[in-house]
Amino acid sequence: MNRVQKSIERHIDTLSQFTATPGKGTTRLTYSQEDLQARNYIKEKMQEYGLQIREDGLGNIFGKLEGTLKDAPSVLIGSHFDSVPNGGSYDGPAGVVVALEVARLFSENQVTPKYPLEVIALVEEEGARFGGGLMGSRGMLGTLSEEDFQNIKDKDGISVAEAMTKIGLDTTLPKQRDPKTIKAFLEMHIEQGPILEEKNIPIGVVEAIVGLTQLDITVCGQAGHAGTTPMDRRTDALVAAASIVAQLPQLAIDEGAGTVITTGRLNVFPNGANVIPDRVVFTVDIRSGQEEHVLNVVDKVKNLAMASNKDGIHVSVEQPLYIQPKAMNQEIVTILRDTCNELEIPYCPINSGAGHDAMVFSDFTAAAMLFIPSKDGLSHCPEEWSDSAHIANVVHIFYEAAKKLTESH
Repeated sequence: MNRVQKSIERHIDTLSQFTATPGKGTTRLTYSQEDLQARNYIKEKMQEYGLQIREDGLGNIFGKLEGTLKDAPSVLIGSHFDSVPNGGSYDGPAGVVVALEVARLFSENQVTPKYPLEVIALVEEEGARFGGGLMGSRGMLGTLSEEDFQNIKDKDGISVAEAMTKIGLDTTLPKQRDPKTIKAFLEMHIEQGPILEEKNIPIGVVEAIVGLTQLDITVCGQAGHAGTTPMDRRTDALVAAASIVAQLPQLAIDEGAGTVITTGRLNVFPNGANVIPDRVVFTVDIRSGQEEHVLNVVDKVKNLAMASNKDGIHVSVEQPLYIQPKAMNQEIVTILRDTCNELEIPYCPINSGAGHDAMVFSDFTAAAMLFIPSKDGLSHCPEEWSDSAHIANVVHIFYEAAKKLTESH
């Protein structure tokens, strides 16, 4: 095992310790104590590698290696460091680790770029605490408004500002960043699927990221006693919600073209074993490589929900997140392919079925992604694992690509 691999494994092993569920995967919600531990470690390494550190008003972390050109836009490399509940150690942090290692190589090899190089560690990509997802990149690039930011609360009613303050972050710092200060954005991510492993190819050059939307559906009925309310007198919000949820998979199947639909979060109120539910709130995640399929299924879900407005049941639908399918920047894709060829690392083109911060950046700057294999295609679970040798491949590819991007106009 070479030095880069050893360093990668140390980073991953250390970050994996910052979890609220030891022995049961990584649970690192945004602005939690585990976030603070990971944040301090990332900043410590940025400082060790000679980077100028700052945080913005969202808690995104930046480590900058200045270039020789005054006020020039930066080449950003990074990913997110939050997790889903009981997730893995690689989804997000592996991309931050790659960026740190690229910066370390710049420092050790005494490479002084023309354009600045910045390592970026983003918050709340998963949306596990505050919903919607991609909050760090959306807030930073202005697609999340200040009003929306102020209104976001977690399931316990804690606002973003309150949660940030609790771990000592400064909410008054600027949130938005002028896109003109960003020359390019590179992100590495685990594939989270089986394709690369099955093909036995170590690198996937991402061509496009699927479009996705998230709907929040609220079903309201009437609470009542589980023992004394006759079956024909009930207005059960959970029964109505379950009927909607049960019909969703067929909508995606009928749409075809790789369209997928998922209900991943369901909250029942008042959530008593002997109380008929009066309110249910659940999410609907819809994804497809073509925007028309996403829009078609959104309409079908809304029609299905509205058709359930009867017999004392009231259903409402909100759409907190909508992102179009995004193509990656072809010039950088070509640089990445050429670099793979130069380093004799096999690769193949691949599309991303998951959303990533790169899809937000792609609207504002030249963005590109590389994938590495996920063991057994697993992700968002404790068994998530990727080979440090594959991560090291990306360090070397991004290092060479970053040298080209920080030198050329």
